[in-house]
Amino acid sequence: DIGCEVTLAVRWPGNIQAGRTLDDFVNLMDLAPTFLDACEVAVPDSMTANSLLPLLTSERDGQVEANRTFVVTGRERHVHCAREGHLPYPQRAIRTKEYLYVYNFEPHRWPAGDPQGLDDATAAAPSFDALETDTMVCYPDLDASPTKTWMIHHRAETDVQRAFDLGFGKRPLEELYDLRQDPHYMRNVAGKAEYAGVQAQLKNQLFDLLRQQDDPRVVEQPCRFETPPYSGPIDGSI
Repeated sequence: DIGCEVTLAVRWPGNIQAGRTLDDFVNLMDLAPTFLDACEVAVPDSMTANSLLPLLTSERDGQVEANRTFVVTGRERHVHCAREGHLPYPQRAIRTKEYLYVYNFEPHRWPAGDPQGLDDATAAAPSFDALETDTMVCYPDLDASPTKTWMIHHRAETDVQRAFDLGFGKRPLEELYDLRQDPHYMRNVAGKAEYAGVQAQLKNQLFDLLRQQDDPRVVEQPCRFETPPYSGPIDGSI
């Protein structure tokens, strides 16, 4: 969610009123139909996103369109060979102002990539030089960096273990975060009785949308994203 929560700033002199701040949720996919709409070109039916032009040309602040109260995001892969068999780490999520709900389709896989034995806190870590320069040494869905290196070398320390697990460990099937009380996604409240209604509502809303848009991860068994050319070596060449 941190990578998706980005402010959209738009400037179009003579067409958009300056100085307005909107609360509507928008998606990167909305840009293509917006550009077409602005050029008075018909938006193809194959585009499932919506033009932002009504928002941009409105004179209102705050929430302009009543249905733009959430955004759906997803992930299949980052590094192609982060896991054995070149398998992806499929996730779908729905974000509202108050909550973030995440569905992890394959929770037995490592979201940060295979640890190469380093899930054992007693296993010796590779050198600082190796971890800082080679993403593929371990947890290859996280790029090589001094931070990654430090976390791996200190993962057995009591005051580091929880942070390490949050960043490198496996995730449960469902995650739910109450952003009103937990804006940094530190406490997963999925499964707690007091959040059961919210969890069910967001899950149903998310999966209804995924089915409407024929997301292969939801409507196909087996899913095409699990096999070549989407996953795995192609003719042994990669």
